[in-house]
Amino acid sequence: MFYQVSKEDEYLFRGKRKRLVEQLRTKGICNKAVLDAIEKIPRHLFFDQTTGRPALLDHAYSDKALPIGAGQTISHPFTVAFQTEKLELLRGQKVLEIGTGCGYQTAVLVEMGAKVFSIERQKTLYDKTKLFLPFIGYKSVRLFYGDGYKGLSQHAPFDKIIVTAGAPYIPNDLLIQLKVGGIIIIPIGEGEEQEMNILKKVSTQEFEKQIIGKFKFVPMLQNKTK
Repeated sequence: MFYQVSKEDEYLFRGKRKRLVEQLRTKGICNKAVLDAIEKIPRHLFFDQTTGRPALLDHAYSDKALPIGAGQTISHPFTVAFQTEKLELLRGQKVLEIGTGCGYQTAVLVEMGAKVFSIERQKTLYDKTKLFLPFIGYKSVRLFYGDGYKGLSQHAPFDKIIVTAGAPYIPNDLLIQLKVGGIIIIPIGEGEEQEMNILKKVSTQEFEKQIIGKFKFVPMLQNKTK
């Protein structure tokens, strides 16, 4: 069962989304398409949908990372906006997302016109999100249960790759599956914080690399799990 909001609640949530967007602007997010997506997407629906009302509803539009089950979290809205903005995404581009989670970042990418291929390692989250995203209107997403370190070679190459978990290193398979001219954004580090790495593929063997800021993500784990 998915929580259905009343008209009164939806009016309240629209106001909270506008305030969240203004907060993101003050933190340096300026890409209009990113901000428009965040203002449109009902983040409050991406939490626990089994109790009749999301347990974390009051915090849905705070700039916080919150639990979504299976030991995973929905990222801070700023982190979602930051990673998306740094992708320099154009409408119609093909994007590989590593770590579907509850599907919030996925929805942002779709709202921006991307063709999204997304991998989730946690089976419980995969099973839930593959039903939830079409239910709220995001029917074009291609979701896969699998190992994000391996990417999706059968659907490569990708214009952009976004990784939403902290990895100990940059998986070579992902670099291979990125188009020349493409961008991958990935947090690297095995401690509590990771450094955000942005790589642009300038040739089949060469990359331009930037490290921009420190963030906190759950670990990116290898192999599938039930």
